[in-house]
Amino acid sequence: MVTILSTAYLAPIQYYTKLAQGKCLIEKEEHYQKQTYRNRCHIASPNGVLPLTIPVEKTGEKCFTRDMIISKHSDWQTLHWRAIMTAYNSTPFFEFYEDDLRPFYEKEWKFLFDFNTEIQCKILELLDVEVDINFTTEYQSEYTDALDFRNAITPRHPSADAVFSPKPYYQVFEQKFGFLSNLSIIDLLFNMGNEAKLWLK
Repeated sequence: MVTILSTAYLAPIQYYTKLAQGKCLIEKEEHYQKQTYRNRCHIASPNGVLPLTIPVEKTGEKCFTRDMIISKHSDWQTLHWRAIMTAYNSTPFFEFYEDDLRPFYEKEWKFLFDFNTEIQCKILELLDVEVDINFTTEYQSEYTDALDFRNAITPRHPSADAVFSPKPYYQVFEQKFGFLSNLSIIDLLFNMGNEAKLWLK
């Protein structure tokens, strides 16, 4: 069965367990929703869980997610990349993937949806996970022929999914904070390398 998901910025592991099922529909026609994984992710920093948020242009009217513009009023790319380096430069696989991800924080992006889509494609490539991804062409509030996780995977209610059960894996700050579950997919990738694919499935 097809899984339908929202767009997401370096989405949490829960999200990628759905992607790894093999056939996915990404929502493109919805109205943008604030305070979601659409423009934020959570990483494990030396001080604990750190949220990284892509600033977007404020609009007075409802805006389609596909049209949401990334704000140019802050140097978020430099800040995010520095935070990622600080958090993961001591992980076993950071150096292995660093050159693949750094360009996303150097190129200028206009639309949030485009940035999320491109970095997601790169993450799937690094995970060596093949997914048949398509995009919605019209908005539907409900689906009878798809597993709908568009609003189920959210920072407000982490792991609100009866199917998803977080399994611990090696983390560099585990002795300090204990295992931190359902962080951004890059946490799994940098800590576990090519074993991340096996963990997702």
